[in-house]
This record gives sequence, C-alpha cells and structure tokens, in this order.
Amino acid sequence: MPRFSIVVPVFKVQGYLRECLDSVLGQSYRDLEVIAVDDCSPDSCGAIIDEYAARDARVQAVHLPENVGLGRARNAGLRHARGDYVLFLDSDDSYTPGLLEALAARLDAVGDLDILVFDHVRTYWSGRGGRSQAADLFERAGTDVFRLEERPEYMRLFLVAWNKAFRREFFVGQGFQYAPGLYEDAPVTHMAMVTAERIGCLNRVGVEYRQRRQGAITKTPGRRHFDIFQQYEGLFAFLAQRPELAWATPMLFERAVFHMLFALKRPERVRAADRREFFDRIADFYARYVPAGFTLPEGPTGVYMRTVAKRLYGAYQAAQFAARARKAGPAKVARARTRAGKRAYAGLYTLHRSRATDPHLAVYTAYWDRLPSCNPLAVFEKARELAPQVHGVWVVRKELAGRVPDGIDHVVRDSRRYWEVMARARYFVNNVNFPDHIVKRPGQLHLQTHHGTPLKRMGLDQRAYPAAARGMDFDRLLERVDRWDLSVSANQHSTRQWERAYPGSYESLDAGYPRNDRYYGANAEDVAAVRARLGIAPGKTALLYAPTHRDYRAAWTPSFDPARVARALGDDFVLLVRTHYFDELSPELNDLAARGAVLDVSRHPSVEDLCLAADALLADYSSLTFDYANLDRPIVIYADDWEIYSQVRGVTFDLLSGRPGDTPGAVATTEDELVDTFRSGRWRGPEAAALRAAFRTRFCQYDDGHAAERVVRRFFLGQDAGPAIVPLEHRTPAPSPALG
Repeated sequence: MPRFSIVVPVFKVQGYLRECLDSVLGQSYRDLEVIAVDDCSPDSCGAIIDEYAARDARVQAVHLPENVGLGRARNAGLRHARGDYVLFLDSDDSYTPGLLEALAARLDAVGDLDILVFDHVRTYWSGRGGRSQAADLFERAGTDVFRLEERPEYMRLFLVAWNKAFRREFFVGQGFQYAPGLYEDAPVTHMAMVTAERIGCLNRVGVEYRQRRQGAITKTPGRRHFDIFQQYEGLFAFLAQRPELAWATPMLFERAVFHMLFALKRPERVRAADRREFFDRIADFYARYVPAGFTLPEGPTGVYMRTVAKRLYGAYQAAQFAARARKAGPAKVARARTRAGKRAYAGLYTLHRSRATDPHLAVYTAYWDRLPSCNPLAVFEKARELAPQVHGVWVVRKELAGRVPDGIDHVVRDSRRYWEVMARARYFVNNVNFPDHIVKRPGQLHLQTHHGTPLKRMGLDQRAYPAAARGMDFDRLLERVDRWDLSVSANQHSTRQWERAYPGSYESLDAGYPRNDRYYGANAEDVAAVRARLGIAPGKTALLYAPTHRDYRAAWTPSFDPARVARALGDDFVLLVRTHYFDELSPELNDLAARGAVLDVSRHPSVEDLCLAADALLADYSSLTFDYANLDRPIVIYADDWEIYSQVRGVTFDLLSGRPGDTPGAVATTEDELVDTFRSGRWRGPEAAALRAAFRTRFCQYDDGHAAERVVRRFFLGQDAGPAIVPLEHRTPAPSPALG
C-alpha cells in the first residue's frame, strides 16, 4: 500500500500533461501511485497516459468510456486509490520539487492528519504570478494541529481539491463525492474541513497553479456557471443531516454567498444577459438557507449581501458601479487598504484601535516572528539602557514561546494580547515586514532594520528575475514599505539598494547594523567562552560554513562534500555548518554531525556568537560575509554556481571580480580548489588580506560598535543619531581566537 495516491483527471491537456506527470513521478519521495483518469479526451492524452503507465509501474491508466467532467473523473480515480493519503492534481498544473517528501515528513512528525493543506503559486500565461492570498495563514499555522471550529479563519484557504492531502479512510469513510458540474471543489472542501478532527498546514508552495489564457472552464462565460447553486444546495443538504455541525452553518453560509457574488461580478463567468437571473438565484438561496440570527459581515461583502437579502438588484448595480469608480480613482491604494481593513480587522483589533496609543509601548519581532535575534534584538537591548521608559514586547510564534529567554516580555502571534499590543503600541521594530493586516495608525512609528547587506537583488528589482519573484505581490510590498519611517543601513551600497528596491517616503538612517556592535564589544574571554560552549577544542582552527538560500533549489544540499573537506584539512580544523533559515533541517547534515564530521550549528540562536568563535568564514553569497568582515578575519568564498545564481537571483555587483572592494578574500570554485586554498595558506595570505581590507572599507562603513545607540537615540528619543561614526582605522574588533 503506497503512502500517497495522486489522482489526475485528464481532458484536453496534451500540451501540459507530460509536465504534470513528470512533476509527480520525479518527486524525491517515491512511495506513491498515480491514477491518471482519461476522461474520454479527444486529443492524445489517453496515449500519453498509456505511455507513462507502460514505463512506470506506479502509474495506473484509467480510461472512461464517456466524458463525465472533472468531479466525476476524480471520483473514478478515487475508487482505484490504495494509498494512505489521496491527493488530487489537475492535469495542467504541476507539483514543486520535494513536496511529497515534505508532506511525509510533516505527517511523520505530527501523526496522522485528516487533512494536510499546502500552499500554491499561481502562474499566468503572460508570465505574471504570485503566491496565494492565504500565505499568511500557512505562516501562522506552523506545525499546529486543529479543528476548524477552533480556527475558523482557515476556511479562507483556497477552495480547491488540489491543495490538500486527504487521509483516504477519512475521505472515503465520510462518503465524500464530487458532484457533476462546475464549482465541484467548494462543497467537498467545506464538508471535509468542517468534519475533519485533525487539520494541519504546510507552509510550502506545493503546486504551480497554471492560469491558461484559453481553455480554463472558469474563464468561459455561459449558463454552466449556474451550477454553483446546485453545488451549494448539496452542501446545505449535507449540513441538514449533520446537526453536530450547526456551529459551521453561519460561516459556510457567508462563504457560499460570497462565492456566488464573486462569480456574478466576473464577466468571464456570468454573461451580461444572465446577471439579473443569477442575482435572483442568489437571493433565492439566501432566503432559503440564511441561518437564524445571521449577522452580515462588514465591508463591501456586507454591502453586497444586504442587496441580496433585500432583493435590490438596482442597489447591487449601484454598489458595483461605485466600486469600479473608486478602483479607477487616484486614491485606489488607500481605499483598497481601507476596504481590506474593514474585512480583516474586525473584533479585538478594531476595538483596541479605538483607544489611544501607548507612548511607552514598543513591538519587536524578527524573521517572521521567530525568536528574538538580529538587529531588532540589539535595538531592544540598547533601548532598555537608553530609553527605559519604553516597554518592549516581542511577537513570537506559538511553538517558540517557551524558548524566549527569561526577562523578555512576549506575546504569541494572534493571541488576544497580540491584537491589543499591535493596536496600541507607538513603536514597531522589525527586520522584515509586519503582516498586511497590521494598520499603521497616526502617530505610530515603524523602524525597518533589514537583516543584511544586499548582494542579491531585492524588492522591486526582483521583478526581472522570475524565480526570485515567485510568490511576491509587489503592490502589497509597496504598501508595507509605506509604513516605514526609518530604514537602517550599514553602508552606502545598502542605502542605494534599499531606496531603489523599496521606494517610499521613509528616511534612510545610515547608522550601521546594531547586531554588529557585538563584534566590537566582545573581548578575548568572550570569544573563548563561546568556543567552549560550542565544543571547539583549544588550538583548533574553526571554519564557519554559512551558505545562503537558493531560489532554484527545492531543498538545501551542500555544494561540496563537508566530510571529505574536513578529512582533507585534517584534525587541526573543525567545520561548523549553518544552513539558511529558509532551508529545512538536512538529514544529510544531521548524519554528518552525528558522526562527528562537522558541527551542525544551524539552529544556534546567535549567529554573532558563531562568527566570534570562527577563525575564518567559508561563505558563498550570504550577507553574513559583510557582517563577518567587521572582525577582520579571513573570508573564503566558495562559488561553484555563481553563473547560475547571478542569472536566476540577480546580483548587485560581481563578488568574484577580484577587484578591491568586490571580493573579500580567496575564491574557490571546485572542491579540490577549496581544499588547496586552506592547505596552501592562501586563505590568510597577503593577497587575501589586501582584498579583505578593501572590502571592509566599502561595506563596513558605519559599523563601529555604536550602531544600536544611534538607532535608539534617533527612533525612540528623537535625538540626532549620535555618536559620530568612528573611522575604520580607529576601530578595534574582537580578537581572533588564535590571538586570544
């Protein structure tokens, strides 16, 4: 019995089918079966399915004698499924590499789930694309397991069949079947979500959802879109038989009417000649199924529902006209934000935003609500010294709350206190961006600290690099930038990049990175203590290998063989490996660490500690290179894929040019060359030292040990950003371990 059964209904997609099947069969996780259902397709799809079935025993070809439509084709495939979990994949879409392995790992970690939902990226024929609008929900879910009654906001997840892994016994046992006609996904998704006892989310893009210019059923106007009423009538018939699900009825009713209104206002679905009749059918549905005591939602949805409830088609048309006029007006962005706010910020957040802000309250977070770290932590610590009247509260994810260091006040994201703090704080400090649902009130101040000097392209510059831009909504990005008041920079290179990549009205604060103050405040005893805690024996030369994330790789794998390199360098060296926070923990790295070949420091809470402990940095294109240069210790660049990285991600300068200011030290492009770089001594020779000096001059421009003080005085105290920057030649970084 396979772990996963993937049901692929197929009809008139011969140009996309091979890519779809290859994306499944090429998955790193092999314990699967594919049930490809030929829905009597008139093109060569049937032959393609047979070809794949002939060469891969995991593929089962099912040929239907007549065309039955997408829903019933899925049902036909489900009858052949034998896996523990069943997934449905549309035949013009594809899986992203590593999806099934990630699903299996999550299920192994948390146990059987009835439903495991994953994210998707929407790609258009024109080249546009973006991650789903529910991306924030996946981020917030973490590894939580819940029922929908406990987390009703997860009803906002995309109502389709192909973004979920269903436990087959649960799905079949509940008797779920896709009905004929369009919009067949929504009722089954609703039924499954409200009956599931264990739901989980995987914060990973798993499907490339292809939006074809022609051929998509939902983009073909006609009477078939009236199927939506029959589909939702089936859902409410199901609810009528399940009184224990009464809690879900108001929520599902609102979603159903919203979905109908969504279809009505789209000319590619409902033709102009049919709109009045379609509106009347919505009104009929509303009158028949409206729950007792139902409260209309706020915002535009509530306005449209009110016209439906009162059968006022003229009022509906007027609301539509007004919405189009506002959309076309000069205040489009501001009004869109207001409308979104009315929908999303009901309840506690709205209540607390009606109260005065607290002039002595600051909110901190780092790396999308991970543990306190980076520039925000350095600002927080300095603010406790220089601005003690300001109380700092950190936002952290639920699963990390127990690991927050003692003495740091914190709130769990989306808790009751979280909404109060976010509504009332005067100061906001982050090294990324706060969520879109956070409204900046008059008088509130936002500090963007960033978290590195940009070698790679960032922000709007990513538009020219599709792999790097995948999932990004640049309009929303600019709305987030509009909240910034101060943007911290460590050098003029960064200042120029931020102002171009993130155009806005904020002020650039050329103060240095607060987190880098540590490199000028630590002494020999501090360095020795950090090395002792890490288990680095005295006299060992510690190399910190800190590779960056690759947008074009599904999972992290080392660019060289760490065990071989460690053996070649001998017992005098120890290799510390720290993977990027975007990359999941590597089984290969775990194995190497267990065998003592390397030290895995990927989840060490302080990268600054690791840098202090290291005699040299072995980097690729990581921004850590710029920070480590403050220590004036050797840096070796291992760049085996520079050409690919620079073309796929885009870069702001040529790191490998060899020109002073561009290249921070010795460079290796092969594993043998890397070993020779250390054996020969080139890694710390005079040429490498000269390159490092020029690199420090260019990129350690403002980092002098006083950056946090400058930021706190400017942001919290409204003073000039003093003290003056210490010239590079007068700075004294922490001593290297060899000198200590």
